[in-house]
Amino acid sequence: MTATELKVNVEKALEEIRPFLQSDGGDISLISIEEETVTVRLEGACVGCSVNQMTLKSGVEMTIKKYAPQIENVINIEG
Repeated sequence: MTATELKVNVEKALEEIRPFLQSDGGDISLISIEEETVTVRLEGACVGCSVNQMTLKSGVEMTIKKYAPQIENVINIEG
């Protein structure tokens, strides 16, 4: 998979997740893809939410891996 294809697939995964986050007043942005790590920024109500790490691992990471199996880590940056 090329870097462009990888980015497209990660964006597709985020588009699948986004409505769930937005329904709770949050959102997510793709910051970067470096090797097998995707960096995102949780936004809105997701910032400071007590379950955002669970959302990140069980929701975001799982969905990204469905679209891009070579991704091993998804990390959230604050701010």
